[in-house]
Amino acid sequence: MAKLKTFSGFPVQNLSSDSTSVGQIYYNTTSGQFKAVKNGGAPIGTWASGGSLNTKRMAAGGAGTQTAGTIFGGDADGGSPRYGLHEQYNGTSWTEATDLNQGASYVGGVGTQTSALKFGGYSSQRWDLTELWNGSSWTELNEQNTARFGQASVGQVSTAALTVGGSSASSATSDVVEQWNGTSWTEVNEINNGRSYFGGSGTTASGLVFGGTPESGYTESWNGSTWTEVTDMNTDERYGVGSATSGTSTDALGFGGGYPTATANTESWNGSTWTEQNNLGTTRRNITGVGTSSAALAVGGEPPIMTNTEEWTAAAFEVKTLTTS
Repeated sequence: MAKLKTFSGFPVQNLSSDSTSVGQIYYNTTSGQFKAVKNGGAPIGTWASGGSLNTKRMAAGGAGTQTAGTIFGGDADGGSPRYGLHEQYNGTSWTEATDLNQGASYVGGVGTQTSALKFGGYSSQRWDLTELWNGSSWTELNEQNTARFGQASVGQVSTAALTVGGSSASSATSDVVEQWNGTSWTEVNEINNGRSYFGGSGTTASGLVFGGTPESGYTESWNGSTWTEVTDMNTDERYGVGSATSGTSTDALGFGGGYPTATANTESWNGSTWTEQNNLGTTRRNITGVGTSSAALAVGGEPPIMTNTEEWTAAAFEVKTLTTS
C-alpha cells in the first residue's frame, strides 16, 4: 500500500489524477502537488424544469444524454395500455419516434439516442425480448435467458450491458444477473440482495446498483465478476428510484422513488459514500433517468402519472493547487 502524504501534519490520500469531490484535499502523484477541490458555483447540484413529454407515462426505459436523450415503453394510468411509444429529447423538447415492436413497461435500457438497447419488461406477461434501435427502427435480437421486468440496467453502450434482478416467474425479487455482449445474453454471478425496481450505473466491467424493493437503499458494486455490498443510500425507501443511465460506478446519481410515499430526494455517489443533493422539483417514483451524474434528466413517473421532465446540473467546482509554506 502506498504511503500517505502529509499536508500541514495531516495525512491525505494519494491520487493519480485530479478529484471532483468538493472539499477533498489530496496529493496528485502525477503532478507531485498537493491539491484541494473547491466549490466554484452553487453549494450542491440543482434541478430545473425541461420540456414535457408528449405522452404521460411511468416506468419507461431510457438512454442517451441530457441534450440527446431517448425513452421508450412505459405505463399509462392503471397499467393499461403498456406503451411501445418512443420519444427523443434535444435539450428543449420531446419528439415522437418509431415505436417499439412490443409495448411494455418496467423495461431496461442502455445506449445512446441513435443506438439504444431495450430489454425485458411487462405487458400481458413478463418479457425476455431484446430490441435494438439504430436511429431509425427497432430490430428484435436474441432473448434474455430469464424473462423479467423491473430490473436495474447497467451499461453505457448498446453492445455491452447488464440486466440485474427484477421480477421473474420464479421470484418477485430476483437476484439473477445477465450480461449482453452485443449478440447474446449470458448468466453471470448474482447480486447479494435480490430486488426489483432499482437503479443502475456504470459498465459491464465496473457497475453499481442501488435502491429497489424490498424497500431499501442497498448499494452493490460490480468489478466484472462479483458483486460487493457497499454503503447504503441515505434514504432507505427507494422503490422505483431514477438513475443517471450513463453514470459510472464511482460517479452516480439516484433520485426519487419510495413506496407507499414517494420522495423527491436526490443523492450522488462518489465511489464510497452517498451525499444528499437538492430535491427534485416534483416528488415521484418509477422515473426514467437519462444522462450522467453531472447532467441528467428525470422523466415522467408517478403518482399521478406525469409528463414532467427535470434537468439536473451538478455543482461547479475547481481544483486548487496548495502550497506547504
